[in-house]
Amino acid sequence: MTSAGVAPRPAMGLIVRMFTATSGRPDETRPQHAGPAWMSPIATRAEFEERLDIATEIGATGIEVTQAGQPSGVRHLLEDERSRTMFTDAFAGRGLEIAALNCAGMPLHPVRGPEHRQLIEDTFKLAELLGVDKIVTMSGTTGDGGAATTVNWVFYPWPDDSVALLERQWEAGIALWTDLAALAERHGVRRIAFELHPIHLVYNVPTLLRMREAVGPVVGANVDPSHLFWQQMDPVRVVEALGEAVHHVQLKDTETVPDEVAVAGVLDQRSFADPSARAWRYRTIGRGHDAAFWSALVDALAAAGYDGYVSIENEDPYQTYEEGVREAAGFLAPLLASTAGA
Repeated sequence: MTSAGVAPRPAMGLIVRMFTATSGRPDETRPQHAGPAWMSPIATRAEFEERLDIATEIGATGIEVTQAGQPSGVRHLLEDERSRTMFTDAFAGRGLEIAALNCAGMPLHPVRGPEHRQLIEDTFKLAELLGVDKIVTMSGTTGDGGAATTVNWVFYPWPDDSVALLERQWEAGIALWTDLAALAERHGVRRIAFELHPIHLVYNVPTLLRMREAVGPVVGANVDPSHLFWQQMDPVRVVEALGEAVHHVQLKDTETVPDEVAVAGVLDQRSFADPSARAWRYRTIGRGHDAAFWSALVDALAAAGYDGYVSIENEDPYQTYEEGVREAAGFLAPLLASTAGA
């Protein structure tokens, strides 16, 4: 609490893609990518620097550095001390703090799991070298057996063999994260924030609390309301239920389309490539839910004792990264500046 008895407010942060180094050095060009820009596997050094400049422009002071499942950048920084110095100087020279390292992936995937686990372990090592104590990631989900080629996310408590598979998945998930949590703490990582994201074991309050009880308080939640909205969850209630287990926050919005929900429901499998033909789509904050909601969320975070960063994330299909980030910052800044409970 502050001297006036008011809960401290979260601060504005921004998610920035780490540059990739697919040929052993930072990428300078990005090939054409058919899907949404935010799903591109390549990020150039110039884009990285430009987005740090945007952070200072909008008043963000903490950067969540994301790798989007691409391990080449972290490997380059682990191997090259000079590049690490240039990397940290890019933040310090702009008055920015590295708030968290994001190594989201699928560490239980039956094919890609070992690679994604290695990315997570490498990120722990890099965090220690950079003096960062918070990692943002995803819990993962297994396939349905030894011959599986992709994940099998059980979201319905029937039939019995699916329920049995889910329990086997939890056994594997708890074993994995017990090992990784111990490794994280050896590298000085005090918080592992699981993004509450469908297709992963940990995606809501009950599953986060189950993993936390099994692994320990180093595990907590990354609350991103966009993934909660379309499941009909209330992000404010989620924060209230989790309390001190809220380790990190990302901010983007979700817009639902009632006519499409009426015929497709929220489990809409149609491609993100055509957002106009979906029951829901990610939007810049304020475009799906009004200021009253976002103000209540900031108040709930402050009441829960969360005084870290809220990282602006842009996956709005109708705006560029720059447009969405600037609009989100303009919308968010007065809410962060207001007094809790006022």
